[in-house]
Amino acid sequence: MSKANKAIKGKTAESRAVRKKGGASKGAKLAYRPIGLVGGIVAGLVSGAVFKQVWKRVADEDEAPSALQSEYRMREVVIAAALQGAIFAATKAAIDRAGARGFTKLTGKWPGD
Repeated sequence: MSKANKAIKGKTAESRAVRKKGGASKGAKLAYRPIGLVGGIVAGLVSGAVFKQVWKRVADEDEAPSALQSEYRMREVVIAAALQGAIFAATKAAIDRAGARGFTKLTGKWPGD
């Protein structure tokens, strides 16, 4: 096993130990809620901006097709929606995870367990 893999496993085991040791109390979950809410809003804004830039480069159009625009084929609409959903999901997961890790560093409790 390489040193990088050992370091990653060490951090993972350390994170699990923090979560098992402290667990997530109801107070930690409640205290994290506003952070999670703000994170979701930020993720929506960031992913929307990223999607617009990606769509401009991929399709050479300023706006992505919506489901009710008849001038676009079904395939284009579904591809645009799938790409937008994937970008949003990845952005939200990254922001949620960063928020949870920051919360854990501040409080010693993992908010989601």
